[in-house]
Amino acid sequence: MADQGEGAQSQHNGPLGGVRVVEFAGIGSAPMACMLLADLGADVIKVDRVTPSGIGIPMPPEHDTLSRSRRSIALDLKSKEGGDVALRLVQEADIVVEGFRPGVAERLGIGPDKCLELKPDLVYGRLTGWGQDGPLAQRAGHDLNYIAVTGALHAMGQAGDPPPVPLMLVGDFAGGALYTAFGVVAALSRARQTGVGDVVDAAMSDGVALLCSVFCVMWGAGAWSLERGTNILDGSAPHYSVYKTKDDRFYTIGALEEKFFKQTLDALKIDFPSDALSDKSRWPELRTLLTEAFGRHTQAELQTLLDPIDSCCAPVLDFEQARAHPHAQVRGTYASVGGQSQPMPVPRFRHHPADMPRPPRAPGADTRAIMRDAGYEEKEIETLISQGAVAQMA
Repeated sequence: MADQGEGAQSQHNGPLGGVRVVEFAGIGSAPMACMLLADLGADVIKVDRVTPSGIGIPMPPEHDTLSRSRRSIALDLKSKEGGDVALRLVQEADIVVEGFRPGVAERLGIGPDKCLELKPDLVYGRLTGWGQDGPLAQRAGHDLNYIAVTGALHAMGQAGDPPPVPLMLVGDFAGGALYTAFGVVAALSRARQTGVGDVVDAAMSDGVALLCSVFCVMWGAGAWSLERGTNILDGSAPHYSVYKTKDDRFYTIGALEEKFFKQTLDALKIDFPSDALSDKSRWPELRTLLTEAFGRHTQAELQTLLDPIDSCCAPVLDFEQARAHPHAQVRGTYASVGGQSQPMPVPRFRHHPADMPRPPRAPGADTRAIMRDAGYEEKEIETLISQGAVAQMA
């Protein structure tokens, strides 16, 4: 999709069209939360640093998917002048999202009390690892640490092995970004009804704990063991596991229900009573049979055997293969944004569909245009640039 140029507005055709968001740039979770809002039509202004922080994973701007579909202004928030520009932007916003450590926004003069004083119906979203209070609130951390203390990491992996290091999907994105986006939209709905804004405390550790609800309840009811690798959904059950294929690829089976498992047995020509799934004493025998059966076929051969039936089986694909999968092709799951193949916005809406995302802008690319929109005269903009309070960086 072609670059729409300096100051190009975010789309307004999605369900969040007309909502203005100010994002104080961070890493990981907060950008993901704001990408979700922008994907659904919100006009998100990203407040970048005048000087790059040097944190995070080095990424050329054109590859920074999490920064797509919003404009960027570069501000020195440590200066009074830069902070004043930020507060002017906040006064025109419906939502603010920041991912600073607790107390940092207050020290910069852009904390929730100050912002709500200027705009009483504002929703102020605060995304952190540990939350705004508690003994860990000021401690540094990353995804792996947040999922570690919730019990989620302990439940993953095989018996006798250390827990695996998963991708940062559970803590940063599911426990943090998704709940932040959900929280600020929920608060905005209430603010529009009452005229009273809110402060949303979104902690990744809290979010992960909630994601583990069903397992916590199962453990409390005696249906889940704290011993890793001994439960039906953690890979220990042979009919809910991953197997190597003849061509050294992998295939999944998730046939928890007997009716689906029976179809899989028939397709793979395995002689095993489908009604014996609940008999754990026979699981080693079943795993051996499945290992041999999957190992006799290539991944492509297994797709030919298992795709036409309700087998609850699927191949393990890499990112390149996933984009080429027929289902993703028909659904339009991926598309090119600025020359980069990216997943498209979700969920989908019948009456207010989201537009194609716009390519990410370089930090500070839209500083002048955003300041003009905020009512600054050209002379004021030049003065602030000369002072270093703002920067037009591209």
